[in-house]
Formats: sequence, C-alpha cells, structure tokens
Amino acid sequence: MHPIKTERSWRELQAGYIQQTKKQAMARRIRQIAGFLLFGAAAAALLWLGVHTVSKVSERLFSPKPDKVLSEPAPPKHLEKSDVKALVQNIDILNSTTDRFFANGPSWTYTIHTRLDTRLQAELISTLNRLKALDRGKPELIGMIAMDASTGFIKAMAGFDPNNPAITLCTSAIYPSASVFKIVTASAAVEKLNYTATTPLYFNGRKYTLYKQQLMSQKTKYTSQVTLETAFAESINPVFGQIGQLALGKAVLNDFAQEFGFNQSPDTDFDFPAPHFSATGSDYHLAELGCGFNRDTRISPAFAVTMVSAVVNNGQSLVPRLVDRISNSNQDEIYKSTKEIYKTPFSPKTAATMMRLMKKTISGGTARKSFKDYSRDKVLSDLEIGGKTGSLSNREHTIKYDWFTGFGQQKATQETLIVAVVVGHGKYIGTRACIHAKNMLKTYFSAPTQETADKKQEAKE
Repeated sequence: MHPIKTERSWRELQAGYIQQTKKQAMARRIRQIAGFLLFGAAAAALLWLGVHTVSKVSERLFSPKPDKVLSEPAPPKHLEKSDVKALVQNIDILNSTTDRFFANGPSWTYTIHTRLDTRLQAELISTLNRLKALDRGKPELIGMIAMDASTGFIKAMAGFDPNNPAITLCTSAIYPSASVFKIVTASAAVEKLNYTATTPLYFNGRKYTLYKQQLMSQKTKYTSQVTLETAFAESINPVFGQIGQLALGKAVLNDFAQEFGFNQSPDTDFDFPAPHFSATGSDYHLAELGCGFNRDTRISPAFAVTMVSAVVNNGQSLVPRLVDRISNSNQDEIYKSTKEIYKTPFSPKTAATMMRLMKKTISGGTARKSFKDYSRDKVLSDLEIGGKTGSLSNREHTIKYDWFTGFGQQKATQETLIVAVVVGHGKYIGTRACIHAKNMLKTYFSAPTQETADKKQEAKE
C-alpha cells in the first residue's frame, strides 16, 4: 500500500527559503572573513619581508665597514738625492763623533755612510769643549768645516752658537763675508782685466780704511804702490775698492759673483742656503762690495769652501756632498753619490794665479803670524798652504766676525783639504780663525789615511 503524498504548505516553503537564504549569507560572510584574513596575513608577510630586506640593505650600506688590514709598504729599492736630503735633515750631524748614521722607517732601517773624518771631528769637538769652558776669550759663536778638494766630501763640521742653538752654523749664510769676497774681486780682475800677480796697483791713505778720497785715481806724494799679490795678501781695502768700482763696474762684478754661485743653492744632499750678493747701490757701495767692507754680502762656511774649491781645481768648484752611500737592512746599496762640478767661474790660468795670491797670504800677508814657522813643522812643512782672511763687526759692534778660508795641499800626493772657519769674538778676542784652521790641517794630515798612503805609494812608483 503506497503512502499518501501531501504537499507542503506555503508557510513551510517560506520558512525553508528564509533558512536557506541565511545559510547562504553566512557562507558568504565566512568566505569574506577568510579572504580578508588571508589578505591581511599576506600583507603582513609582505610588510615584514620588506622591512627586513630594507634593514639588511641599510645595514650593508650604512653600517661601519671593518678596517682593512693594510700590509706595511715595502722599503724603496733606490733613493734619489732629494730623498737623501730629507733623511739628512732629520739627523743631527753637526758635532757628531761617528761617520755612520741610521734612519728608521715602519719596517726598515737605513744606514747612512759618510766620509767624515772621525779623528778630525774628535779634535774639533775637543776644541769646542775647551772654548766653552773659558771665562775670558770665549767666542760668541764658531763654525768650522772641512772638505776634500778632489771629491767634494765633507770631512768635518762642528761649531756652536749658544744664542742661536737652532742655527746650523756651518751652512747658514748669515755671516758677512768681509774680505773673503776679495777672492771674487781678484779672480774677476785676473780673468776679465788680464791682471797678473805682479800687476802694479796704487792707493792713498791707510790699508784697512775705505774713504771716498781713497777711491780717486790720481797719484800724490802719499800714494803707495803694490802688486795685486801684495794687495790680496795684505787685504788692502782701497785697492779692491777701486777695482770693484772703477775697473770692473757693477755689471761685471755682479755677473762674476753669480758665476761663483751667489744667490743660488747647489744641488747638495744637505741643506745649503744661498749666499747673498747684490750690486744695486751707489758707486761708493760698489767699492765697499769689491773689498768686502760691507754687511750686505753674506756667506756660510760651507759656501766659503765651495769658493776655494774652484781655486784648487783649475777653475771648477765642486758640489759639496755629505753622504757617500746608503744601504738598507739587507746591506743592499740603495744610494751612491757621485762627484759633480758646480760652477766654472774662471780658467785654469786664473786658478793658478789665485793659488799664488792665497799662498802669499800665509807666507807674507794677514795670516803670516798665525802660520809662522809652519815650514819647520813636521806635518805642515809637507803642505802647500794658502788662504784668505777677513774681519768685520756686526752693526751693534758686539760681535767681531773673524774669517779664514783656505787649503792645505800635500806636496807628494796633491791630496788637498779645504777648510773654512768663522769665529764671532765678543768683548775679548780669543783664538783666531787662522789658528783653528792651522790646527785642522795639522790634525788631518798628521796620521795618513789609507787613501793618502795609496797616493804616496803611487807617487813613489
């Protein structure tokens, strides 16, 4: 028997429809919420990823970088003269007791070899110590230097100036040249005017003054006649004043000073300030310049030996050099100096005449008393000795500058040492520059070096 199928009422249908609509709406809301949550989670994940990425990038860009480990630079395998000069400027060589010095770098040590004569250096230092202990006759300053005439090597360098301890006495061009400048004037007269050692010259009045009336060329009953050789040896101011003003003139004297190296610095391996000369004043000032009777012309002891090197080397002056060679920690030679010609101010013929004039200064001129009996001295008698003296007070007349520059040349070997000494005497005149120079020559040649011994042997053969 089949059951009877009855139709649902309108109310039942309506209720079912409403219930189904609610279910569908709930399902849509759930899907929306789920989608929103998923979107939010995805957005949050993307935001975190972006922030994290930016942070890492920023950290890489802006965070301090770790210091790189730098390897120490390798020491150079070769040094130029300018490098050597920079090294020497940081080393106190004046008054040293050694001929070898050291310069240290980050990972290396240089050994600087010089040709300083340690025996001569020791003698000069002993002299300085004795002078410093004096109560009377103690100099206000003193500078002494010696150079090998054949090589240009500095053999000794010593001095002191308690009032200016920062000044390098032997190389500072701050001292009036005084009559040392007569070397320039005399050689210019020989080279340009064909003067000889026996050329007759005339002057009026006293030897060591320089008045305008002494520069007149007319001769009177008070006029004295001398030769160029005598005028140089006795340092007669009126003669050289006339040569400078009347015979040579401003242009020639100025040019010849330049040929010697005034107002220039040689390319040395140590500090070498330029000496000063300027012929720009009146005619009377030109006479003062010619004889050195002025305080405007200034030189250093180092320049004084350079001037004399032209006399003993046939007219060619040498570039002074302090450093012989430099080696590194492995004893590899990284610098070797070479002999260099500096200037050629005059001919060999003029050089020979100047040698004669400078020898006369020792035998019968202003240095005669200081070198008396040198011909009977065991050491000095083996030498040909020449030089030039000079003296002039400062403007305040508190210091009297006393100069000697010259040479000692061994007769057998021709080995020649050039010396220059400047002493600043105070209230009392102490040991003169000539005496210091004589002692330097005697010390240097008293015990022959191997080089001297070799030359003597060659001369015998």
